[in-house]
Amino acid sequence: MTQLLTHKPNGTDNFSARAFGPVPPKPSKFWPTLWAILAAIVVLVAAGGLQISWADLPSLPERIANYLWLMFESPNWEKLPRALFETWRSISMAWVGALICVLISIPLGMLAANSVGPLWLRTGLRAIFAVIRAVPEVIIALVLLTVTGLTPLTGALALGIAGIGTQGKWVYETVESAQDGASEAVRAAGGSTAEVTRWAIWPAVAPALFSYALYRFEINIRTSAVLGLVGAGGIGSMLSNYTNYRQWDTVGMLLIVVIIATMLMDAISGAIRRRLMNGGK
Repeated sequence: MTQLLTHKPNGTDNFSARAFGPVPPKPSKFWPTLWAILAAIVVLVAAGGLQISWADLPSLPERIANYLWLMFESPNWEKLPRALFETWRSISMAWVGALICVLISIPLGMLAANSVGPLWLRTGLRAIFAVIRAVPEVIIALVLLTVTGLTPLTGALALGIAGIGTQGKWVYETVESAQDGASEAVRAAGGSTAEVTRWAIWPAVAPALFSYALYRFEINIRTSAVLGLVGAGGIGSMLSNYTNYRQWDTVGMLLIVVIIATMLMDAISGAIRRRLMNGGK
């Protein structure tokens, strides 16, 4: 009885092969293994080039905990009014930098899109965006320091110029990913490229571009604190000064202010972006 239940007709295997096709060969693990080994070698070479003192690593958590205790055990709130003022300067610097970035990157980014600008213009603009993205904000700020001096204007200009590369790329990618229905309708009615851009492309991509502009503002708020470390003003300058003088209780207060201000601006900006993407709902 058992043999009858377990026995399969001779044609069953042939039927499965005809119905489902031949069994695919087992995938080779050679290339994934090779890439994993190469990645491990790169990590080891990079770690070796950093000249890490491995003997000090076990004591690193204890030292970090000690400095955190010095900063947050009893923060010094005497400098809070000045910290709030410098935080406002950092936010203003981030906002001005975002405006500069957006006002320049939106028209240039739209011209860099495939459906808008000619080939020679698209190629040149995309190359400029790539070059700008390759230069960090700190380097741009150091170059501008020789012209504008140690002022928040330096930070605002650095944030504005550095953001053009990324923002411009977001713009032309957004334009290229937009649906072509409205554009084709305007072209069919005899519209020029400028008219297609104004009446078809812009209404379709404007909410996303405004959302990206607010996201740039959020990025600038974080970056403005870093630019202050090189003398561009704002809360970063206070952090740099009090860290150099080892006044950890004041540094802890400044970090609390920075964290709260950043989270607050992120929440406000995020709420506005969600309303833009949801059609104002």
